[in-house]
Amino acid sequence: MLYSMTGYGRSEETVGDKTFLVEVKSLNGKQFDLRLQLPALLKPYEFEIRNILNEGLERGSVECIVSIKQNGTAKPVTINTDLLKAYYQSVAQVATELNADVDQLLAAVLRLPEVVINSTEMLSENDWKQFQTVLKHAINELNTHRIEEGKSLEADLLSRVVNIESHQKTITALEPRRREKIKDNLVKLLEENVGKENYDANRMEQELIFYIEKIDISEEQVRLKNHCDYFRTMLDEKGKSKGKKLSFILQEFGREINTTGSKANDSEIQKCVVLMKDELEKAKEQVLNVL
Repeated sequence: MLYSMTGYGRSEETVGDKTFLVEVKSLNGKQFDLRLQLPALLKPYEFEIRNILNEGLERGSVECIVSIKQNGTAKPVTINTDLLKAYYQSVAQVATELNADVDQLLAAVLRLPEVVINSTEMLSENDWKQFQTVLKHAINELNTHRIEEGKSLEADLLSRVVNIESHQKTITALEPRRREKIKDNLVKLLEENVGKENYDANRMEQELIFYIEKIDISEEQVRLKNHCDYFRTMLDEKGKSKGKKLSFILQEFGREINTTGSKANDSEIQKCVVLMKDELEKAKEQVLNVL
């Protein structure tokens, strides 16, 4: 099973006089890269929240937005005047350009995030535990989305491997003809430039065997087949994080395919090599999205 790095999760729950809302989305990335937006009440818990997200998501470019809506009785508040002025000036400028009504502008700005802050309230231990539940639920939703995306990735990667193996079978079928073609071309070259009676046929056979051994591609084909089998095994293994390992295996694919191409000395085999490289590049692009 594969997990994609792309996903989205959302969770909302009301606890007492507070409503917790968590939205998490992720895209592909080499490491765990988190952009986190927290309300003032949760700032003291930022380190713990980052750890929970890192543990639950492992890798990817992640954005998490958390908000808390206050319900119930009024509490002492502080107005962030600098932020209020910045909001008001920006919104007023846009309203003037659009000839919009500004009568209720101040009331609207006061409702924007972080303008009005509860000055003395602290998050209780119970509220913190409840928030962790909401956060983990959002993470689980995102991971469920990742699994669904991973199924599509796995199907596409398997089709690429099957196509590479298909071209490999074609190369195997062309190999005997390639050997004969090389031999015929060398004999023809000698006869045209030296003459049939002027070279040692036995020596030519020895040199030909040595030359064909140098350009033999059977080892590359065996190793490529082993890499294909290992790739499938890795897809079936348990665990979430496989993207880097699969990427390394595909690098080995490329090594064997490139060596086959450099030794081929045959136009039909070269065509197969080009098609295999095309499938390999598409597989590499897909693996970038695997967790």
